[in-house]
Amino acid sequence: MPTYDYRCETTGDVFEVKHPMALKLSTWADLCDVAGFNQGTTPPDAPITKLLTTGGVVSSRSLKNPEAPPCMSGGGCPGKQSCGI
Repeated sequence: MPTYDYRCETTGDVFEVKHPMALKLSTWADLCDVAGFNQGTTPPDAPITKLLTTGGVVSSRSLKNPEAPPCMSGGGCPGKQSCGI
């Protein structure tokens, strides 16, 4: 199951949550339900924003070499070249 980062727009706090890709979260109550968080004093209808994060997913169809690049398999980036990931 993928992991996503969300920011609560009321408090500015960022939370990491695992949930299915098809699930769309838009409020603090939604996030708390999925993650099992206590809502606390934050209003349940407080908006949340899904943050852009870099995932460790590489499609082998997009690579000339079907092996994952070293940076995606824990080996670090070879040299100072940019592979676009």
